[in-house]
Amino acid sequence: MPKVRRQFPAPLNAAIGAAIRAGISVLGGPDLGESLAVASDLGQRFGAAKFNRKRLARAAEHLAYAYPDWSDEQRKRCAVAAYQHLFMLAVETALLPRLLTIDGWVARIGVEQTERIIGPLTGKRPVMLVCGHCGNWEICGYALALLGFPLHALYRPLDLKPLDQYVRSSRSRSGLVLVDKFGAASTLPDLLSRRVPLGFVADQNAGVRGLFVPFFGRLASSYKAIGLLAIQHEAVIIVGAAHRNLPIGTDGLPRFAPAGHEALRYTMRPFDVITPEDYMAQPDPSFYIAARYRRAIETSVRSEPTQFLWMHRYWKSRPKYELAGKEIPPAVLKKIEQLPWMTQAEMDRIVANGRIDAQTAREGRGPKPSAADEADEGL
Repeated sequence: MPKVRRQFPAPLNAAIGAAIRAGISVLGGPDLGESLAVASDLGQRFGAAKFNRKRLARAAEHLAYAYPDWSDEQRKRCAVAAYQHLFMLAVETALLPRLLTIDGWVARIGVEQTERIIGPLTGKRPVMLVCGHCGNWEICGYALALLGFPLHALYRPLDLKPLDQYVRSSRSRSGLVLVDKFGAASTLPDLLSRRVPLGFVADQNAGVRGLFVPFFGRLASSYKAIGLLAIQHEAVIIVGAAHRNLPIGTDGLPRFAPAGHEALRYTMRPFDVITPEDYMAQPDPSFYIAARYRRAIETSVRSEPTQFLWMHRYWKSRPKYELAGKEIPPAVLKKIEQLPWMTQAEMDRIVANGRIDAQTAREGRGPKPSAADEADEGL
């Protein structure tokens, strides 16, 4: 059963819409570097606040899977830095239509390994572009549209209608088209058949019906639809990210205090390009695609760990065998072992974490699947 979208009264929508426009005007008033410095400070205060300790603890727990060798203090600093990034991201995203113009975007966004991006986009095969909640995923779509490759990006409509309308109208100025997630199953195949580039933010939890593939040494539910669409249309999949350029402090964490002309500087790069020749030769192409794009997203996160939203519930859903208190079945282990990049050390981590999750379920401390969780996977 799909989630019921919350509806707000029409008069409240109008008032909120006016507040959003006023807020964006205020953000655009001061120097951008000053606005981002304020956002960074607010993010640090919010992240470390007592009322946020539950989410901060979740982020630290996720970091423990990704960086088991880090100290508790390192994980906490990185988790708080992720909140700084999130608050700065909100300011940047609100101002993107004003800052990224045809004439001025080159001064703000650098593109590395351009040929790995442009080559597939100018080729004869359909292209799907995938990223995670790392860096600024909005900038990826903006930059490609301004380069002359307008994307159709999968989008979950916002419950707040004025904000949803603002997002849709502002993104369309660069040529980016947002495709409503609800009903996309009938829309996306037609777009791919016409070789229209499609964009996905694909690291969300995909529900109990998703494909469970390795992600930071633990199985994470991943979307089936990306692989199924790619296989059906023999599409090339580009996995990339746009990371904010910031100086690194002596503690190994970035200094979130950009000044003036240095504000809003990003580098966009591809972390993997997956071709039909790569996945069609695999025993289970759909599983391979999900595992490989997850691996590329993980690589992008490891390059800039403070620019990842660690507080999200990426590992919320668990496989049915784990929920039953059972360890990873041999057939699943075999699939994971067959992944060309898999190492014994990584296999050991996955097995060990699977045992922990199964034990947690046996003790009744694990997550309980809900109707909404069942529906998460639908694209």
